[in-house]
Amino acid sequence: MKNAKRFSTLFFAVIAILFSMETKAQEQTKQSEYLNHWRIGFGLNGGIPVKESYNFSLGADARLQYDFTTKTSLAATTGYTHLFSAGDDAGFIPAKLGFKAFLGNQFYVLGEAGGAFGTTKELGNSFLWTPGIGVATKHIDVSLRYENYNDYDTGQISLRLAYGFQL
Repeated sequence: MKNAKRFSTLFFAVIAILFSMETKAQEQTKQSEYLNHWRIGFGLNGGIPVKESYNFSLGADARLQYDFTTKTSLAATTGYTHLFSAGDDAGFIPAKLGFKAFLGNQFYVLGEAGGAFGTTKELGNSFLWTPGIGVATKHIDVSLRYENYNDYDTGQISLRLAYGFQL
């Protein structure tokens, strides 16, 4: 009986806290004018290639973003990605331009296209296109994307974890 009373007290305290948090989350300040601004983010990437010639990928990137409105942005991304295999590895520097559209306050879709410039011997350059989805907060950005390298005859599904801030 004593444990049941403690449990019910704890239960109602948790419900009260959650209810007050939800109520507070409903308050919004109306923004009369949206000011265009720049953001920059630095991310770490890990991926699984879709072809059997590579085992996994690791990379790092930097993304410069210009916000047109609170829901639309232009993005420029570059960095380094390394595809690991039992045989010859592949490394490249991607350079992409893209468009990001928010579907709510934090969820977004992103489409990028550009080039992948090979850094390992005989790799060459390739056209690169990347659709993705993600969640962005004030500083944290987590996205899942598919990258296709036309001339490398491979692609990957990659997870990006980034930290960003307004410039």
